[in-house]
Amino acid sequence: MSTLTTTEPQRIHPHRFIMWVAIGSIVMMFAGMTSAYIVKKNQGNWLAIELPVLFWYSTAVIVVSSLTMLLAQKAIQSGKNSSYRAFISLTAILGVVFVTLQWLGFKDLELRGIALIGAQSNSASSFLFVITGLHMFHVIGGVIALIVVVLRAFWVKTSETGVVPVQIVATYWHFVDILWIYLFIFYQMIA
Repeated sequence: MSTLTTTEPQRIHPHRFIMWVAIGSIVMMFAGMTSAYIVKKNQGNWLAIELPVLFWYSTAVIVVSSLTMLLAQKAIQSGKNSSYRAFISLTAILGVVFVTLQWLGFKDLELRGIALIGAQSNSASSFLFVITGLHMFHVIGGVIALIVVVLRAFWVKTSETGVVPVQIVATYWHFVDILWIYLFIFYQMIA
């Protein structure tokens, strides 16, 4: 006697689906902007800009924050609430440090006499400011999401919050990390 078993296809959580659609849109936006950067650079009158040293430090910070996010994910999946709270809080703090270092990097450029926007700016500095600034905006969005998750970690029982919100925030956080690494390498090789 044979039995017929049917399995329903596993469905993706609606919030995860929305996250992936958003990530796809953001990828297309940055692909378009970096393509425009290359086209404009090849038209001449391009200022060679040495990236601030603080951008190197911010790169290290965001890579470390991706590791702490990974540890937070593993901790919540293992039910280690105190470790989860520590790692998710550290990830949020590192996100704030990243944005601060980026902002200070822009200030360093201005101190070196490189105008980022306005009549005195060059296309190179304006592109750098807009592309990096948009990335910072997306990181700030991630930091806000991390702060919400951190607050929930301390005020709501972890079993009640579930793993899905943490996984969604983690997906986004790893994405902005990878996006920055792409942009940083792009600036080093193309600029």
